[in-house]
Amino acid sequence: KIKYQTWQSPSGWDIEFGELRMVEPYAERIVGYPEVAMSVITYSNPGDVTAELVWVGKGTRDSDYSGRIVKDKFVLATGYGGSVHRLAVLKYSAKAVVCYLDDDRAKEYPDMLQYTGMWPKTDELDEVTFGFNLTNRQGGKLRNLLEAGKKVVMHGKVEGIGLESYFMDVVVAHIRGSELPDEELVFSAHLDHPKESANDNASGSAAILDIARSLKTLIDSGRMQPPKRSLRFIWVPEWYGTMAYIDKHPEMKGPELGGKFLANMNLDMVGENLELLHSKLILTRTPDSLPSVVNDVVENMAQMVDRMNVRTPRGSLSAFNFRTTPYSGGSDHMMFIERKIPAVMFSHSPDYTHHTSEDTPDKVDPVELERCEIIAAAAMLYLANLETEQAAELTYLAASNSVGRLSAAFGKAFQQLSAATNGITDKNWAEGQNILDYTLQIEMQTVSSVLNFNNDNATHRLVKKFRYEFQRQYKFYSELLKEAAKGRGAELDSPAALQINLDDRVPERKTRGPLDFGLPESALSESEAAWYTSPEFNLNGSARFELVNFINSKNTVWEIRNALSAEFEPKDLKAIAHYIEDLVKIGVIKWK
Repeated sequence: KIKYQTWQSPSGWDIEFGELRMVEPYAERIVGYPEVAMSVITYSNPGDVTAELVWVGKGTRDSDYSGRIVKDKFVLATGYGGSVHRLAVLKYSAKAVVCYLDDDRAKEYPDMLQYTGMWPKTDELDEVTFGFNLTNRQGGKLRNLLEAGKKVVMHGKVEGIGLESYFMDVVVAHIRGSELPDEELVFSAHLDHPKESANDNASGSAAILDIARSLKTLIDSGRMQPPKRSLRFIWVPEWYGTMAYIDKHPEMKGPELGGKFLANMNLDMVGENLELLHSKLILTRTPDSLPSVVNDVVENMAQMVDRMNVRTPRGSLSAFNFRTTPYSGGSDHMMFIERKIPAVMFSHSPDYTHHTSEDTPDKVDPVELERCEIIAAAAMLYLANLETEQAAELTYLAASNSVGRLSAAFGKAFQQLSAATNGITDKNWAEGQNILDYTLQIEMQTVSSVLNFNNDNATHRLVKKFRYEFQRQYKFYSELLKEAAKGRGAELDSPAALQINLDDRVPERKTRGPLDFGLPESALSESEAAWYTSPEFNLNGSARFELVNFINSKNTVWEIRNALSAEFEPKDLKAIAHYIEDLVKIGVIKWK
């Protein structure tokens, strides 16, 4: 029942035994805990139920229960366990739920079961019963019996404490800097998922432990000097533990907020065997709200590893395969980014074993683990020790990449014109110019972020030169865009007339950290929350995250709309305003 900013901490949970049996039409043991650890839905309470089984399809919509009597019965469904339980048990008075995996993965791997959780709200804790996760083969067998007209009776039992008030420790380790110990770079990995969870995320947790151990061994033996800046390693319960830790340590903030935390490497699923899982390493960049050379350093280190022949005993012979992608959420890097600490996430995709019983150690490749460790450790040590000469090299690298991104922005802006239909060329020109405007700001900030790691006069002078060059390039592309717009029938001399501030209200944050994923919908009335399922609302999770990041007590609603439009795609001002107004309504934002 403890809350950190907008994040409601989940309950503790402890069970000792779980078993699901079929009693009719014949006796059969279906699944049991602890031998299949994911078989009991996380956050199930103890209970002992013998009842008839009822099929409800996906079980996550009210319509799934229409015409079906589920009161005092087991429910069989293919939806997510917690969502099914919330409707079947809490609303329609079923006794317990049985869920099975029924997607494309399940068709190929019919003996794989999915990890799901109840995730009860505070006011639901006393009403939670229990549930089981089954494989597609097991669930399909029960469904076939029901559809054949058989009466199916199940006996389910869960023993133990169940939901309880408890705590989880955030484990922290430090390597103190020799010259600038107050400036820190942070490695993070979450360690909280139930067995099996080898790649997600025993791999990331083991990787940063190995990095910490290796560096300490090298330093203690005198083979390596301590880094000039401090390194911090944290092992957290995903999201909730990171939010709690950052909330208890307000000093954890980046230079933009006056802090001394300069970078984060978040390792989440970093050991995938690329050939077994048909996967690749994904290096997720910081978003436009936090431009940083940290992205350039990590990508450069990945390119270095790509040229290396990393091999380990019992490791694979797979070729390295990585991609650098725009920002997306899904892990603890979100919390660091919101605190303006540049954070890059290391992960792998696709991975069919994600959150399933197939996420086992045999899918972990020591070679891929070592590759990720080298990239993360090399990037952080490079930044922790950045000398003036290295800062110049980094500035050249960042500037070269920035020039490429400015060129790409022009291409994106030109596409806006190409998409124009009769009568809206001026509007599309304004959207294209907006892309160039914001890209210039981003790249100016990117090259300037070198100064967070080396503040010498020589670095300042070099950064200043490149900022001037970016402005020159921006003017050139703006003129080209104007010529293209005029050639397509633009009536205005400049798009400025369409770029006036149409909503000059300035929102201001009242909380720290990313907003809880359920907000604002979960705090609104049912009628108010319905807007978020309407066609008018088209902000995905990354755009919502960024919208809040752009709320800095300076940007107007119009400027936030423009920033989001440049980063993603043109956004409707009314939708942006509506979203912010709802955040004001629930008390996490106020008007300045």
